[in-house]
Amino acid sequence: MLGIKEGYMREVPATPSATSPYIVRSMSAGSYGGLDLAVPVTKPMAPKPPVAGGPSKPKELTSRNGKGQNGSTSTGAVSVVNKNFSNEVTVVGGNQEVISAQVNLDIWLEFRDLTYTVASKRRLGWDSFKWVCPCFSRHKNEVEMNPAQKKVPVTKSLLQGISGKAKDGEILAVMGPSGSGKSTLIDALAQRIDRKSLVGSITLNGQEVDPDLLRNISAYVMQDDLLFPMLTVKETLMFAANVRLPASHGKEAKIARVNSMIRQLGLGKVADTIIGDESHRGVSGGERRRVSIGIDIVHGPLLLFLDEPTSGLDSSSAFMVVETLRHIAEMGSIVIFSVHQPSDRILGLIDNLLILANGQMIYMGHPKELTAYFTAFNHGYPIPSSHGNAAEFAIDLIQILSSMPEGIRPLVTRYKVTSSYNHLRGESSPANRARLHPATPTGVAGAIAASIAKGRLMSTSGYVEHCNDSATLVLKFANTRSEEIKFLTWRCITNIRRTPELFYTRLGTVTVSGLLLATIFWQLDHTPKGLQERLGFFTFAMTFSYYSCVDTLPIFLQERYIFIRETAHNAYRKSSYVLANALIYIPFLGLLSFAFAVTTFWAVGLAGGFGGFCFFFLIIWASFWAGNSFATFLSAIIPNVILGYTIVVAVLAYFLLLSGFFRTRDRIPNYWIWFHYISLIKYPYEAVVRNELMRSSASSCYETAGQIFTNTPLAPYIPETLVNSVLETLKEDVLSDTPYSDLNGSTCIMDGMAVLQNQDITQLGKWSNLVITIAFGVVYRVLFYFVLGKAQNQRH
Repeated sequence: MLGIKEGYMREVPATPSATSPYIVRSMSAGSYGGLDLAVPVTKPMAPKPPVAGGPSKPKELTSRNGKGQNGSTSTGAVSVVNKNFSNEVTVVGGNQEVISAQVNLDIWLEFRDLTYTVASKRRLGWDSFKWVCPCFSRHKNEVEMNPAQKKVPVTKSLLQGISGKAKDGEILAVMGPSGSGKSTLIDALAQRIDRKSLVGSITLNGQEVDPDLLRNISAYVMQDDLLFPMLTVKETLMFAANVRLPASHGKEAKIARVNSMIRQLGLGKVADTIIGDESHRGVSGGERRRVSIGIDIVHGPLLLFLDEPTSGLDSSSAFMVVETLRHIAEMGSIVIFSVHQPSDRILGLIDNLLILANGQMIYMGHPKELTAYFTAFNHGYPIPSSHGNAAEFAIDLIQILSSMPEGIRPLVTRYKVTSSYNHLRGESSPANRARLHPATPTGVAGAIAASIAKGRLMSTSGYVEHCNDSATLVLKFANTRSEEIKFLTWRCITNIRRTPELFYTRLGTVTVSGLLLATIFWQLDHTPKGLQERLGFFTFAMTFSYYSCVDTLPIFLQERYIFIRETAHNAYRKSSYVLANALIYIPFLGLLSFAFAVTTFWAVGLAGGFGGFCFFFLIIWASFWAGNSFATFLSAIIPNVILGYTIVVAVLAYFLLLSGFFRTRDRIPNYWIWFHYISLIKYPYEAVVRNELMRSSASSCYETAGQIFTNTPLAPYIPETLVNSVLETLKEDVLSDTPYSDLNGSTCIMDGMAVLQNQDITQLGKWSNLVITIAFGVVYRVLFYFVLGKAQNQRH
């Protein structure tokens, strides 16, 4: 017999060993038609001796629903009963008859002695500056500290020796007062904190889990509901299904999966309702929390971590959320979540409760045993009736003991004694040892294969042709990059379509600004003053195209944590998000550029005809693109809107100052010339100036010899006859042997090329400037990608 499929198959040995792999064929409804998996299992019984007469045909022992040999069929199905599961599997064992009426496919996550320590930040005070000058010392006669002592960091332990175990089909709740370490423990189990500061082991079916692999087989639901407000519930879940389930499932299967999720989460009545926010009425808080859970379980994760999923909800909504988690656990997932103070109804849905206080364990067991446990701690006195349940009493007791000199040490000591006694008693019994170590899948690969057999991990390579690791059967990404870009583009377009007022407002702003400029710079003439006004128009137009892109800044800031949540568990590639984010804006920026170019080009009287207009439109479009990319890049490194606006406005002002308009390149100080070359405004400004001034027609003259005194204080006092007399003298005495030997009042002395040389715009052509402007946009998108790649969704 062989394993999964060609290329990823594992042959079953003729004589099964204690840990030999068996073929498990899943027949469950969630397995999409059945799947052969090689599941390594620990086999507690010895095989029968071989049949006399040599090798024989492999026998398949069949037991359906526990009926034994009497219910045998040729399919060889063996009923597996694991908690609330009822999957039918086939177990085949080479040339030996496997005597087992039941195969246990339990999966468990175990953590031992987890200790997490962080360095405490010291407050900045006068003593911090003693290394600069002794005058900063508080006391003149203070004793100088040993340099080795100064370097010793102050640390704080957030977790201290936490151990426990969570199984599939069960819920493990982590409870404790505020600051007890609940969220830190959830983050540690989900591998979302710095591993260098975390001591201890986290294993899946006895084998340590690689953090990258854990992200693929798990899901993490944050405390805050990070959702797009303008998408409906069904659209939100559909997007999650599209990016988390491979294309091989097909559109119909994905829709069926989403509809099933909506029924499971109790969201049928609000399936077509938008999520909503402060400005748009949408679903309720409890429904929003269930949607947050739904988008992370659509692919059937093996592990589900939740950070206080009941926080901020009323008792009814909180119960419905935990009831949903109960159903998810029963389907085969390991569910671990933190909770502050659960009600009696919620406690009834929890299988195991872990209570923390100041980062230390004080209880681990079934919630029903809480009353007896704390009654024994209370020297036999029952829990007072004033407390609604034992969980409330535990929280109050922790708070009371924390205010005493001894603190919570009695609770910690009692738990250590109790847990050690129970551990020794359980290990000493042969029956308990057999119960604790049944025939279960071994290692991470066995756990994943067993999970797939139960219909979980729908995005694994068991359903597609390619995978990154044949040993674990797990894909890093469920879809190709092109499919991810398609789904991300669809979501962005849907958001824009639901908020058209944002685009129309921006289009109106650009159009009104263009009309305002057109009326101010209406039909500029070809005079020295007209030339200065023309250069001023170009400078303002290019600067406006960049400043109008500042409104892009808060867009990613709003999506930032949604992006982090989705990419933390490899819903899609970061590069796909960057490409989709860039592609979606290009046509919209083109519309804005066209509106601005149409309202200004002919009204201002710019030269070049239709060809000049086309280039003017392209350079405006390139400027919008570069400005949009620049603002997007800054939004990735500046997580605050107000600070972001301040920095963007300041940097663009510096770009304008050193663009070459206020001071030409040859007059900019050498120590600032580098900033001139990285100025985003320099290249589009030089491009439009060259597009306008490089003309050979007579109208391209911007100053004649008769206008030499124009724009000077002498102009009102010098008559035209005197100007002609001065020109005549110059022609005869000075310019007789020069190209200006026939100088007169109408001779052009400042054409387009002369202006370009005067402005020191001679290094690059207009098309080169256009290409560089576009390249700036590409560079900032690449930088945006690298910044996203460095974004760590971890605590340090």
